[in-house]
Amino acid sequence: MKILCFGDSNTYGYDPRGWLSDRYGPEDRWPEVLASLTGWEVINAGANGRMIPRNPYALRLLRESGPADVFLVMLGTNDLLQSASAAEAAARMEAFLTTLPCPVVLVTPPPMKRGAWVPADALAEESVRLAQEYLALSRRLGIPCIDTRHWGIELAYDGVHLTESGHRIFAEKLAAELRFLFTSHLSA
Repeated sequence: MKILCFGDSNTYGYDPRGWLSDRYGPEDRWPEVLASLTGWEVINAGANGRMIPRNPYALRLLRESGPADVFLVMLGTNDLLQSASAAEAAARMEAFLTTLPCPVVLVTPPPMKRGAWVPADALAEESVRLAQEYLALSRRLGIPCIDTRHWGIELAYDGVHLTESGHRIFAEKLAAELRFLFTSHLSA
């Protein structure tokens, strides 16, 4: 199984305690932990600051990485941080997903909480609405969506980025969801 994880700084493994581009070690980033837990080939295609693309970059990345069995997408947090509403982010995501030529699994970003980057409850509430929008979008498009809202993922002081333990818990819960998805999909 080859999974290409296309996401933002939470996929990249950004460590908010450092300066500019500090990153957790591979043993503390959820895509790499997912690979070690499952034995799957997992490519970490996360990038700090990435918003939902409006250009063919993801298609180039897919071609460069070779064929993937699954294109796992977890984006939208930066769109919200740049003042998009959950509905606007979901519309961008729909336009993006319909360009992808391979099987897609949409993952809702863990909801934000109040912190240094999230000074008001309204932004955290909008991140919960984003998950609801993504679930509705997945039903319309007929693609799987993994909802992380109730996973209790630990976020750093900024209210946005996963801690090291948050990455590990995220990988463990995602591995279980993906195993179930792949098993039920194969048996269907």
